[in-house]
Amino acid sequence: MRMRNSAIVALLALGGCGGSGGPATTPSAPSTPPTIPVSSACAALGQMVSAATAIVNGAECSTAGSPVVLLNMKDSSGQQIGACSGTVISPRAILTAAHCLPTSTSSISVFLGSGPQLVTQSFAPHPGWREANTTALDAAVVLMPGDIGRTPVPLLLSRDARVGENAILAGWGKDAIAGVTATLRAGVATVTAVSSLTLQTSFSTTASSVCQGDSGGPILVSEGGAWAVAGVISANATLACSFGDNVYANLRNPEISSFILARVTDAARR
Repeated sequence: MRMRNSAIVALLALGGCGGSGGPATTPSAPSTPPTIPVSSACAALGQMVSAATAIVNGAECSTAGSPVVLLNMKDSSGQQIGACSGTVISPRAILTAAHCLPTSTSSISVFLGSGPQLVTQSFAPHPGWREANTTALDAAVVLMPGDIGRTPVPLLLSRDARVGENAILAGWGKDAIAGVTATLRAGVATVTAVSSLTLQTSFSTTASSVCQGDSGGPILVSEGGAWAVAGVISANATLACSFGDNVYANLRNPEISSFILARVTDAARR
């Protein structure tokens, strides 16, 4: 099930949400083809890939043991009001996007890909996030009452993502071709811009793009021989999944990293 509220749809047009978080300190560059094949994208999640086409120019991944999970938001009556993706960053914590948690959210259920959904203990969007500028500080933390049972993905806090480097995108969102939702997918891209608040990638015939329902999922880059979360999927420059720039909250932003670490002191990091 996808978002029912336009304020929390996975991809919002930047023109309608206040821009991409300020001018890029590293200018946007034409997207160069990723050197990682799409068939290897799921390996960043420790998963196998199926033959299905996915994300947009991506691949469908096995959910067994995946650290990228599906979040189902519900109101006080138990009615589902939205769905997003999230990344396990400690034994009991999940990182997602602030815009995934509207004020009407009363509870969140976590789906791991099989078995019963897990009920969260608490959740909190970044206190500085605002609908008037939805890509600024677009991060949130979801805490569980017990261990999730998935290997956490480290946060990239030792360095900035770099323009031109390979990245993996992952989420439970929509395939723009088939329109299928609530399926774990991963794709490849290259970083095209870096600012103090955001990262960007650009869709092309050789690079993947995020789509509705992928919000809150990770953009991963390689550091020290392991994949690490560099940012949180936040928005797209257009409402089309197969066109334009993808925007991510930059975890290296001090306001974002301090918010996360204050709530998840045992977060894995690189």
